[in-house]
Amino acid sequence: MKKSYLLLHLAVILAGFTGVFGKLITLNEGLLVWYRMLFASVMLLAILRLRNNKINFSFREKITIGKVGLLIMTHWVLFYASIKYANVSIGVVCYCLTSFFTAIFEPLINKRKLVPTELALSALTLLGISLIFHFDTSYQLGIAIGTVSSAFAALYTIFNQRLVKQHDSKVINYYQMLSGTLVLGLLMPLYLYYFPTSNLFPSLSDLIYLLLLALFCTVFLYVLFAESLKHLSAFTVNLSFNLEPIYAIILAFWLFKEGKEVNTSFYIGCLFVMASVVLQSVIARRRLKMAKIKS
Repeated sequence: MKKSYLLLHLAVILAGFTGVFGKLITLNEGLLVWYRMLFASVMLLAILRLRNNKINFSFREKITIGKVGLLIMTHWVLFYASIKYANVSIGVVCYCLTSFFTAIFEPLINKRKLVPTELALSALTLLGISLIFHFDTSYQLGIAIGTVSSAFAALYTIFNQRLVKQHDSKVINYYQMLSGTLVLGLLMPLYLYYFPTSNLFPSLSDLIYLLLLALFCTVFLYVLFAESLKHLSAFTVNLSFNLEPIYAIILAFWLFKEGKEVNTSFYIGCLFVMASVVLQSVIARRRLKMAKIKS
């Protein structure tokens, strides 16, 4: 059990490094995501081959999985864009809005009633983001992009939840990375036309960061996540992943001295966001206990 907790928190720390790599890699967000998905799909294919996993799905199944992969592709492009236009701290705090969009989208998509507590907690998150939004006008574009990014993250989570119930998660992840690589590759000429850059190919340092991002923050992160789920509940895993923004902000303050760029309203806004996360976790834990009692 202790080993499972260790693996889980290692996974959370790795997730916190995702934004850090986005800041370190000099490629624009489109190329960064394309290389990340390309390397991750190759690594996942190698793992699946070594484990003799079945990867031959019908064309229709591949298209269904691939479409969901385009949601995570769009989320990543916008997430890294928010970091490029603002900073790591703002990018990961905006990611906390995923719960707000999930509270709105999930009832509509799954045709269930809205949950008042989810909406109330999401409103608290929105209040926190609005305070952060006003701390420096130069970061407003990055915050706006990060907000849209979290909407796509919410959609990905909702639709991916359906896929996991039907197929092996590693195979799903492979086809999603592959579809993102292919579609973003086809769109890249148009993307570069509107967002030109002089760097089409990664430098040596960028290549190293991209390989680390794909291996540790994509493939290895998934393996740790899956291993921890064997011995820990899904609630415990999700609760621990709520620490990701905190780890990412600490890393950003330490590595990039971003603490010098923010003021009091940023910290107050972060406090509201984190409070919503904690309250959401407490409510979810109570619901889990009630469900066990009833069963």
